[in-house]
Amino acid sequence: MAIESVGASVTSALSPAMKDGVQQLERMAAQAAGGSGQPGEMIEASSGFAGMLKDSLSRVSQSQQVAAGQARAFELGSPDVSLDQVMVAGQKASLEFEMTVQVRNKLLSAYKEIMNMAV
Repeated sequence: MAIESVGASVTSALSPAMKDGVQQLERMAAQAAGGSGQPGEMIEASSGFAGMLKDSLSRVSQSQQVAAGQARAFELGSPDVSLDQVMVAGQKASLEFEMTVQVRNKLLSAYKEIMNMAV
C-alpha cells in the first residue's frame, strides 16, 4: 500500500484538529526534505528525517488498521481472534498514536523556537 493512501485513510478518520496537526507535520517534513511544504508533495522514503517521519506515520497507521481488523474479526465471531488480542492491539495502536502526537508537539515547539531566534 502506498504511503499516500495510508495517510489518506488515517486522516479521513481524524478530527479536524488532528487533521490540521497531521498537515502541519507533513509540511514540516517536506520543508526538512527541501520541498516547498505543500501538503500533496511527494517525498522519497529515503530522504533522511522526512523519510523517517513518513515511515513512523505509516507504522502508526498500520497498527491502527491491524487493531481495527482484529476488533472487526472478533465482533464477527472469528475463532482465531481472542478478546485479549483485540484489547492489546487497540492499546498498542492508541499508545503509538499518542506518542506520535507528543513527538509532533515537541517538533512544532522546537520549530517555533528556532524560527523565533534572533539571527
